[in-house]
Amino acid sequence: MTTAQLILLAIQLSMALIVFGVGLDGRFSDMLHVLRRPLQLLRTLAAMYLVTVPLAFLLAVQFDLNVAVEIALVASALSPVPPIVPKKEMKAGGDRAYVVGVLVATAVFSIVFVPWAVALIAPVFGRTAQISSATVATVVGTSVLLPLFAGVIVRAVAPRAAERLQRPLSVFGMVLLVAACIPVLIAQWPAFVALVGNFSLAVMVLFSLAGLAAGHLLGGPEEDHRTVLAISAASRHPAVAIAVAQGAPEKAEVLAAVLLLLLVGTLISTPYALWRGRTAAAHTPTEAPR
Repeated sequence: MTTAQLILLAIQLSMALIVFGVGLDGRFSDMLHVLRRPLQLLRTLAAMYLVTVPLAFLLAVQFDLNVAVEIALVASALSPVPPIVPKKEMKAGGDRAYVVGVLVATAVFSIVFVPWAVALIAPVFGRTAQISSATVATVVGTSVLLPLFAGVIVRAVAPRAAERLQRPLSVFGMVLLVAACIPVLIAQWPAFVALVGNFSLAVMVLFSLAGLAAGHLLGGPEEDHRTVLAISAASRHPAVAIAVAQGAPEKAEVLAAVLLLLLVGTLISTPYALWRGRTAAAHTPTEAPR
């Protein structure tokens, strides 16, 4: 096995561990929380796709962007919530059931939506790209649905063991992800620098800010739902975006653009998450002294 394959395996394992850790603190009802509530589902999909997909399309058409950035922007807009944000959303005051529900709902929706959207949008850019539902299902299944379901099962069967394992596994998964991403970032740094010109970085910032605003405004009356949806819409699942661009001749450049867009989305949403976390903590009633 090559070094590149080992790094990829480490990234996949780390994301699975992070989501498994979320499942260890969840319930079966959490996974269906959004799917069972049509209004919440509608708000979630509107924030994730109704705003950002047309915006990504418009930015790709109107600006003289690097082709790889155009592909990464549109492919990311079509992608669901990445596995790395649920912990961030809960720390920011997000309700666990809604966090897990959004994660599952967007993953399931993407299995049908992504292939259809790619087939519709690709010809506009003179491309013949296509992706099957089976490919999308494999990506979201192995990185989101299966590890989450496994964690929920462990909690249901052995709640004490789940409680003991939840934090160590989550921390280990995040440390492993950071460690695995460092060599990728170093290797891709020249490509990152090459992508910064022609308003590419500004467009990525605008896209992430638009997702953040859309989620906050469309999250509904409950403040924690607005927080969760804003953070979710600002960042997208990189593996799905990369799978969408699998057949592109600029595959290496698209990989760098997708990773850079994920990094921008993470940086953009972090101050917001900190602000919302402090706000939620300030409004949490404290137990009166006895």
